[in-house]
Amino acid sequence: MSGDTGPRRAWHLAEEDLRAYDRGELAPPLLWSADAHLAGCGECRERLAALADPAALDAGWARLDAELDVPRPGLLERLLLRFGVADHTARLLAATPVLRRSWLLAVTAVLVMTVAASEALRRADSPTLFLALASLLPLAGVALAYGPALDPTYEMAVVAPMHGFRLMLVRTVAVLAVGLGINGLATLALPGYGLGALAWLLPALALTATGLALTPRLGPVLAPALTGGGWVALLAVAESRGHGDAPLPPFTPAGQTAAAAVAALAIGLLFHARDRFDFAARTSGGPQGGVR
Repeated sequence: MSGDTGPRRAWHLAEEDLRAYDRGELAPPLLWSADAHLAGCGECRERLAALADPAALDAGWARLDAELDVPRPGLLERLLLRFGVADHTARLLAATPVLRRSWLLAVTAVLVMTVAASEALRRADSPTLFLALASLLPLAGVALAYGPALDPTYEMAVVAPMHGFRLMLVRTVAVLAVGLGINGLATLALPGYGLGALAWLLPALALTATGLALTPRLGPVLAPALTGGGWVALLAVAESRGHGDAPLPPFTPAGQTAAAAVAALAIGLLFHARDRFDFAARTSGGPQGGVR
């Protein structure tokens, strides 16, 4: 063993290794050694910079900047991608306004208070206040899911590589899945009413389908507003003509049958008008803007 304790002789990457590194052709373990050496050797970094093609170097920096600027997907988007949803569809779904935490917390809080009020104002056959609100919330959620006046990601939705009708369906299904799920959990807090606590489901589907079927003619704001207003007016008239603790007509077997019929008719009309869904913004005319 040598007893020499003097300074080690400096070494640098061989010219052929440096050129191979620049071309991306240097293989391990020489590649790992070159990486470690370049991290601490300014002279070899200067030699490498002299070898690099300026155009390729600029292109590399541009790719790096683009990669750093790409928004990181959130939890919902990552889950959708894991389940095989296309990246552009996952981004549109994740950006849906009513799938944000603030909306979900607000809906949950409203339903909790409604359940509590329904128990406090307990009626013999049905929790009228809860059923009325639970039927309306899915329509409100779908109304907020698209349209230039309500969707902060509207411009991205416009250039999405999909037909406007498909975009509407994708977001509607996502909103309904979440909204109906929350409504279903709230329904479990009313076990004393039995299956009567589920009487909101068919009216909710009828209201949502009707609002969507009217959207091509009235726009994404006016259509759900008129649909929801009609529902409130119907309940007000039914309440004024009610008899004691009897359930309101929409929540009776006959009313449920009528709601199912309305939902089926609205879905048929919606499918018939599928080619009229164009989410490009209007440049002139029409106060609704966004669907024509």
